[in-house]
Formats: sequence, C-alpha cells, structure tokens
Amino acid sequence: MAPPMSAAGFLTALEAEGLTVVEVGDWQHHNRNHKGAWGPVNGVMIHHTVTRGSAATVRICRDGHADLPGPLCHGVITKDGRVHLVGYGRANHAGLGDDDVLRAVVAEKALPHDNEANTDGNSRFYGFECENLGDGDDPWPDVQLAAIEKAATAICRHHGWTERSVIGHLEWQPGKIDPKGFTMAWLRERVRDRLK
Repeated sequence: MAPPMSAAGFLTALEAEGLTVVEVGDWQHHNRNHKGAWGPVNGVMIHHTVTRGSAATVRICRDGHADLPGPLCHGVITKDGRVHLVGYGRANHAGLGDDDVLRAVVAEKALPHDNEANTDGNSRFYGFECENLGDGDDPWPDVQLAAIEKAATAICRHHGWTERSVIGHLEWQPGKIDPKGFTMAWLRERVRDRLK
C-alpha cells in the first residue's frame, strides 16, 4: 500500500523508463475524485480498449461515453508505443473486483481466481488502456508490448513493488477478458526481468 505519486512524479517515472509520453489537455487534474478516494494504491491494471484508431481511442479514454464518464484510465498505450496521459487521480477503469485478489496483490502473492465483485478497484490501481480490438486476432506490435512492460515497470519501480503488483482486468473482475492476446504471466515475467 502506498500513497499515489504526484502527477508530475508519474510523468517523470514513465519518462525515466524510456517511454514516449504525450500529455493530453489538463490530464493532471482530469479525474473522478469527487466520486471517491484515490489511494492508497496497490498495483497496476492492464486493459485492452476494444477500439481501432489511436486518435479515437485516446478521445474515448479521456472523455468516456454516455454510460461511463472519463477518464477511463491514466494512460492510453497506442499501437505505436506512445503513452497518452488522459487523467490522473480516480479513473473509471477497474470497477468492482475481488477482495481476495486485492489482498494477494497487497501481499505480492499468487493471485486467486476472481469470483466476486465486492471491492472498489478505481481507488487502488493505476490503469493503462491499450489500443487493441481484444478479439485475439488484432496484433500487438512489439513496440506496444514494450511500452506496456515499461509503463508497468515504471510504477513498480517507483513504489518498490515486484511484478506481482501488475494484474490484468480479467484477473480482477469476473467476466472480463482483457487484455486478450498476451498473458499476464508473460507480462509479469518481463516486468520482473526489467526490474533487476
């Protein structure tokens, strides 16, 4: 458990990990903090967007849609490997998830199967939406996968967390399938190696 880093610290951590970062509007103050807590934070959650086209993807993740106001994450990782910062603070990305999973993330232990949606994840996780249709066929370019790895690593490095603090939406909330196209075990292994 840790207090969230400042918006400036978040930007610095991402850039220090070698990422190309695009600041979108007044991202530092765009959040849902009026709806609940932001922090303490416990981990990093990875999603896919089910969208095509970087500009449209960034716009949707920043502004949200009729059923879910934005921001829908903190950073959008597009297929070209850039990280677009669209919000900072509480964001509508994790929703309700399994308290047993949260306890495992806090303890940095192997995750149990998620079978409940009883705990607010929007207050506890940094979130990255990754541009992909999520159909299992849409490719994940190497530059995008490297950016996902670097973004997750940057946050873990700042907080002194291990790779076990990185989870997928599918590991948090029953019924979710994202990210689809690579496994979280594979990503955690890459984060672990990068943290050495």
